[in-house]
Amino acid sequence: MSAIIMSGTQVAQQADAEFQQRIQHLKQRQITPGLAVVLIGDDPASAIYVRNKQRRAQKLGINYQLHHLAASVTQAELLTLIQQLNQDPDVDGVMVQMPVPPQIDATTVMNTIDPDKDVDGFSVVNVGRLWSGESGNFPGTPRGIMRLLAAYQIHLAGQQAVVIGRSNIVGKPMASLLLRANATVTVAHSKTRNLAAIARQADILIVAIGQPEMITAQYVKPGATVIDVGMNHNAQGKLVGDVQFADVQEIAGFITPVPGGVGPMTITGLLDQVITLAEQRAQRDDH
Repeated sequence: MSAIIMSGTQVAQQADAEFQQRIQHLKQRQITPGLAVVLIGDDPASAIYVRNKQRRAQKLGINYQLHHLAASVTQAELLTLIQQLNQDPDVDGVMVQMPVPPQIDATTVMNTIDPDKDVDGFSVVNVGRLWSGESGNFPGTPRGIMRLLAAYQIHLAGQQAVVIGRSNIVGKPMASLLLRANATVTVAHSKTRNLAAIARQADILIVAIGQPEMITAQYVKPGATVIDVGMNHNAQGKLVGDVQFADVQEIAGFITPVPGGVGPMTITGLLDQVITLAEQRAQRDDH
């Protein structure tokens, strides 16, 4: 029996319909959600991500500002721009597209963004809010994955979840959100011994390791839900995930494709965050 394919593209379209209604309500109150994106240099992958965000944000009627800086920009110049965006009342969310050039310290940049405008949720304040169970801004990919799991009615409470990958962008925040949903969570990574045996325990397996098609059927428990966060180009130049899709599809219960799985949901998570911040601004204006 072949797995049900979880279409991030489809769930993202459904989310956009909900977002349009929320934005309409805000515009009736003279508030337009605002997102400012800072792109440094000419990294082709970053340019694609930024363009995809821009396309969806503008289609929804979000006020999207792109600040494209030269690769030679100094840290001081970048921090000045971020401080201006922090002060701008029309900007609800600020994000700096990673990676940044070597002369820029990414940690300083993330922590200069006002935590309440930090849509990526990378600042230490938002990481602290995430792990202490408070509300805050959380990274787009884990946020989008939680929405995707909900859309396919994947039950999480009491389930075994294994997250392979421990980055601050996906692995760690993903583990935290799964814990909030009362899953029992194991975080595995490149130094984990017996990785396949651990992965096979998972009812929900989330893979974010950046290794093309590393996860084969032997890592997967029959009927498990497999979420593939990987975006890699194989030797033939084809876009593939971290999971061997054809192989794993035969035994999983649910699986995300690459492309069309997690990618669209990452932008959904980000836009949801921007609209939520605009709604909080509207509430503040009411008081």
